[in-house]
Amino acid sequence: MTDKIILLETNIDDCSGEVLGYTLERLIDAGAKDAWFSPIYMKKSRPAYALSVMCKPEQEEELIKIIFKHTSAVGMRRSELDRVIMDREPTTVETKFGPVKANKFSYEDIEKVSLEYSDAKRLADEKDISINDIYKA
Repeated sequence: MTDKIILLETNIDDCSGEVLGYTLERLIDAGAKDAWFSPIYMKKSRPAYALSVMCKPEQEEELIKIIFKHTSAVGMRRSELDRVIMDREPTTVETKFGPVKANKFSYEDIEKVSLEYSDAKRLADEKDISINDIYKA
């Protein structure tokens, strides 16, 4: 399956880690498909971060406003990209500790199952066991 996404990027060299973390949370809460920071060096060897945000075209304007409002960024690069994604089907995986929500992914003859982290965490907390035990089960 393919779809269109927007990739927003900006370099930030004068924000605290707390501000960057808060901004990342706001972007994810606003519906960004993904958002991340990468450490970079800018001119004069200044350490900085590149902020990258993937979103649907209809989310672009709202996410740009969040970035400009909550960081020192004054400019943004944007790219429109085609994305190839696997088909996704919600499912439940039965483990010896109990059921865990998951997603079954497929692409042609390739299949994968990925547990939902929040559900695996919930079950690990309930059973007072390591989340690794849930993933292994």
